[in-house]
Amino acid sequence: MLAFDPVLLAKRQLAGDRAKTARFPGLYERKIARMSASPLAFLRGAAPLFYEILSKRPDLARGPAGEGWLTGDLHLENFGAYRPDHGSYDNPAPRTGKNAAPVATFNLNDFDDAIQGPWRFDVLRLTTSLVLGGRELGADGTRALELSYRLLDAYVASAFGRPRPVPIPRPVRALVEQVAERSRAALLDGRTEIRKGKRKLVRGERYLDLPASVLDKVPAAFAKYAAGLLPEAERPSKDELTILDAALRVAGTGSLGGLRVAVLVQGKGGPDGSWLFDMKEQGVPSASVLLGKPKLDPALRVVTAIEACLEHPPRMIGTTKLGGLSLFVRRLSPQEDKLDLTHLRDQDLNALATYLGSLVGAAHKRGRKKEAKPWTAAECDGIVDRAIAIAGLHEATYLALCKLTRR
Repeated sequence: MLAFDPVLLAKRQLAGDRAKTARFPGLYERKIARMSASPLAFLRGAAPLFYEILSKRPDLARGPAGEGWLTGDLHLENFGAYRPDHGSYDNPAPRTGKNAAPVATFNLNDFDDAIQGPWRFDVLRLTTSLVLGGRELGADGTRALELSYRLLDAYVASAFGRPRPVPIPRPVRALVEQVAERSRAALLDGRTEIRKGKRKLVRGERYLDLPASVLDKVPAAFAKYAAGLLPEAERPSKDELTILDAALRVAGTGSLGGLRVAVLVQGKGGPDGSWLFDMKEQGVPSASVLLGKPKLDPALRVVTAIEACLEHPPRMIGTTKLGGLSLFVRRLSPQEDKLDLTHLRDQDLNALATYLGSLVGAAHKRGRKKEAKPWTAAECDGIVDRAIAIAGLHEATYLALCKLTRR
């Protein structure tokens, strides 16, 4: 008999999702559709369930030492390309010479659930996602486990060893090169349209109209964010930050239901000069059930974790308040994208697992609280054993959710 009833877990997940998405019609159905796509998609949208399992099964939460900042919701699809902060809000740093900096980079890209705690929670969740993600990767169980050990080996070397370069896998290099060439006009053309000479966000699957009670508060919230941008000497002008349009942004899986506002501003002017910003509600991290509620303001917690863990944070990140809600704000860039797991080739998977493990190890090392002993082979083996058990619970709960929501 299972220690958990998958049907009851699925019912609780559905009840929680229904309550979380109640503010915005249609989001509940969208979230269920996304979570029903695969066991990995279910894991992505059910971070609280992951930590509920750990809280009720302490044996699954145990593991090797090491503590500091966590992403809190680490999985295969929380890595991606983005434009890093170059110290200038609109001009990229030189790509050659002494001050060269990349137009795009690839790293961890979701810190909404960031919290300070044992590193093993991040690594366990990532390994669980790799076990569940075999379908997307085209890997059977044996191959998925082999990749898990490669990921763990690279993580240990990066988190506890001396820094050493890890070769960038072909699909990551191709993604970064692809997005580096993408223009701002391409970003705008994919999300906006020109009406009477001005850009407007296109309503549809990605953007919905905001309730009037929220829309009225957007200008003050965005102005508060802008006023906090540093350095002041390089802060965009008021004209550049003049709001042209704002809409409810529909994106992500686990975050669906939280307030997420897309803000289109004047930027450099002209039809192709506009800038896009994302203002995203932040709350209590999923791991709080085990680690306690953080004292930091939710959005400030996210910014603090990003700056602690990433050598090159995304550009123009900041915080604001809207109707008492804490919002994390960032500027969207054309250089943002994720790997398509379904189009990876088997010959690329070894290098990719090694690279992802190395990225996580480096992030943990940067955000660590204190030195810790390297994990042993036996401790890594224990991580895999726990990931298998947790993956099985998520697989069963995923199937129960599909059964409960089938038409």
